[in-house]
Amino acid sequence: MSSKKIAFFVLWLIVLSVGPITVIKNTPIDQFKTNSLITINFLQRSVGLMAYTMIFFQIILGAFMNKWIEKLGGWIFRFHLNEGALAYLIILSHPLLLVLYNFKAKGLVDPFYVFTDFCLLCKDKTEYFHTLGRVSFWMVTVAVAAAKFRTHPLLQRHWRKFHILNYIVFLLVSVHGFLVGSDFRTPPFGYLFPLMIIAATTAFWYRRIYSE
Repeated sequence: MSSKKIAFFVLWLIVLSVGPITVIKNTPIDQFKTNSLITINFLQRSVGLMAYTMIFFQIILGAFMNKWIEKLGGWIFRFHLNEGALAYLIILSHPLLLVLYNFKAKGLVDPFYVFTDFCLLCKDKTEYFHTLGRVSFWMVTVAVAAAKFRTHPLLQRHWRKFHILNYIVFLLVSVHGFLVGSDFRTPPFGYLFPLMIIAATTAFWYRRIYSE
């Protein structure tokens, strides 16, 4: 394995770990053994930050893929595809853990509330911010499906256009995460968050200006 490849994976793992480290800082770890709700909530928040970080990497890699290939080699494109699949599994685990949390807390299994209870004119602002998360989930599902079936005749010419959904998802999840909880605003993730916003915005305009 080349030194550049090792350096990339080390950087990727370090950035990916910032989310869980932040959640640990915001969680009473001593209660893990006695309170299963805290454990589930810890896992849900951790995978949420990891999913957000992976979406960020997908945007940065996708926007500058030709330059990444020039610098690191063709393996970076395969990594981009594999990370996309892994990111979706982690994204899916975030609402599923909320279903589990609600079951443990209320004794009810209600996936419809978690996945489809859209509330665009909510009086409860928290529910509105949760709706942004629901919309983001279905948008990223469409984007992943388009990439998965990109060789289908109906998608061969246009599947890349679905990449715009990644930017919209990133924006919505940024608002969702920043306003729903405190992890997005707590160091060390709180230091990383504005840098990710700036980098993703730069990537968006780069794609708009220099799109192939």
